[in-house]
Amino acid sequence: MFGFRSPKGLGNRKISRSEAQDIEPQEIFLDSLAKKEEIKLGISEKKIEVLLSQRKIKIFGFLAFLIIFFLFGKAFYFQVFKYKDFFAKAQENKFISRYIESARGIIYDSKGEQIVFNKTSFDLYLDPKKLPKEAGEKENILKKVSDIINITVQDLEKTINVSKELFVLIKENLDHQSLVLLDTKINELPGFDIERNSSRDYKDGKIFSHVIGYTGKINADELKNSSTDYSYFDFLGREGLEKTYEKYLRRIPGKIQIERDARGNIISKNVILLPDSGGSLVLWLDANLQRKIVEELEKILEKVKGKKAAAVAINPKNGAVLALVSLPNYDNNIFTRGSDAKEIKNILQDSLHPLFNRVISGEYATGSIIKPLTASAALQENIISPEKNIFCPGKITIPHRYNPEIVYDFNDWREHGAVDMRKAIAESCNVYFYTIGGGYKGQKGLGPSNIKKYLELFGWNSKTGIDLPNENEGFIPSPEWKKENKNENWWDGDTYNLAIGQGDIKITPLEVASSFQAIANKGIIYKPQIVKKIVDNDKKDIKIFEPVVLKSNFIDEKNLQVVREGMRKGVTGEDAPHASSILLNSLPVKAAAKTGTAQTSTPEHYNNWITVFAPYDNPEIVLTILLENVPTQAAAIPPAKNILEWYFGEK
Repeated sequence: MFGFRSPKGLGNRKISRSEAQDIEPQEIFLDSLAKKEEIKLGISEKKIEVLLSQRKIKIFGFLAFLIIFFLFGKAFYFQVFKYKDFFAKAQENKFISRYIESARGIIYDSKGEQIVFNKTSFDLYLDPKKLPKEAGEKENILKKVSDIINITVQDLEKTINVSKELFVLIKENLDHQSLVLLDTKINELPGFDIERNSSRDYKDGKIFSHVIGYTGKINADELKNSSTDYSYFDFLGREGLEKTYEKYLRRIPGKIQIERDARGNIISKNVILLPDSGGSLVLWLDANLQRKIVEELEKILEKVKGKKAAAVAINPKNGAVLALVSLPNYDNNIFTRGSDAKEIKNILQDSLHPLFNRVISGEYATGSIIKPLTASAALQENIISPEKNIFCPGKITIPHRYNPEIVYDFNDWREHGAVDMRKAIAESCNVYFYTIGGGYKGQKGLGPSNIKKYLELFGWNSKTGIDLPNENEGFIPSPEWKKENKNENWWDGDTYNLAIGQGDIKITPLEVASSFQAIANKGIIYKPQIVKKIVDNDKKDIKIFEPVVLKSNFIDEKNLQVVREGMRKGVTGEDAPHASSILLNSLPVKAAAKTGTAQTSTPEHYNNWITVFAPYDNPEIVLTILLENVPTQAAAIPPAKNILEWYFGEK
């Protein structure tokens, strides 16, 4: 029996269990309410009964209905409208993708020497979204990482905060100790992950840096604008051949899909994309010639207290670039080995600009190196016979156009006496080239327009198209340019200076070497090309680069032969006692050469030039050397001699 109070009409008798089960809930609630009222008002429970408000019951029922309707609607929204999003999230949690490593293409010189290698590296990345939100826990994780990789927490946070990447590269090329420690604790470091990668190892990095360039990690913008074959962990070519041939060298990593259960256990693995290594480059470059040029240039710079130089060697039979050197150089390995930021900063802030490729981007007054081209133009325009003698007293004197009492002297470096074209080239006679350039004492000159026309036919004032990034084009002044940019008239003196490579003219060493191909091979300028072909892993040809003719037959062969003979006399000294390049006459092969000296803005400092081609009867190399801003003249001849002596001695 239960001790319930009797409902109305039952008195105080005890009721059975079955009767108690028939009592409605509101009656119990009513009793409780009545009892409270009795106590409050001092009324006996026998004197009043209180009914439950119908309004409260309706409100209670309505609220219950709203809650049930809201829950049902939310469930319907998730199941119907957000089904795809949640399904994608579920699949994302169920399936994860991992990249299968593949190798970037490697690089060989013309004789098969490998000068670029791949090596396995391990990099630490962070997915910032997976870091704990709670500040203390996050700081604890960053402290653990900073202790392992030996950087401060502040630097680590700065790296994370400034990065706009989806995955932040924390440290590349982890050392062995850091790698082992991270690998054992990586599960305790949410958001952090170790990626196996392939980094570049450049053999003799400083020797080849301006040719090969280097690679750098892809950024978010590049990834967004690139094909889908790139990942956040890829590296792109940043300079040199690494940049030019990115589409051939680049690797295509494979992809594996991993299926997991709800607890994260791996169910299956499926390869969905096979890895594909990049193509490898075979260069025309002769690695040993490159090393020899660097050695000789560094030796002469030390001797004359210079800092900057450039040299390029081209095969005039096809435009193949045999060597390309710019000093000072830099070690491109610094950009691929996760080096200290200070080391990279030192290179970037170096006042000598070691990253600057002087061969393709430096622009310099040429001095007398221009004279064989001026002579070719004069012969082609029939303004002088190559046998005609012009007397050189050591200078020419030009009266002012409007005031005869004012005269200008245009000096030579010495008195040459009577000279014809061949001797003028051999002895680098300024007076002769003043005369055929601007005219003097009844001898007609080319004039500025014709000089510019023929220099441009030789490829000056335009890019050669070499397969390197950031090539500059030279500059040839004109009367129109001077008026527009300096608000000055063009004078005869401007033409005289232009004819001997002085004044505002600026040309790259590559343009000079490229133009002399036509003199060496009697009429053809080929596009300078560093890469010979691209091969696969089995060294089977993927792509072969054929010679490209830029200009041909713009100067008659008989006229070019006169110029060739003049350059040859510059080496032999035959009928030219003051020949400029007689030091080269001891080479094991016949050679032809022209030197040049141009004044610089530094007092008593000069740009020293030389261009040589050899063997004379069947040229296979055109070598151009520039020593920039050195306190001496003719300093480029000794390194040219040593380089060619070694080159033909090796052959």
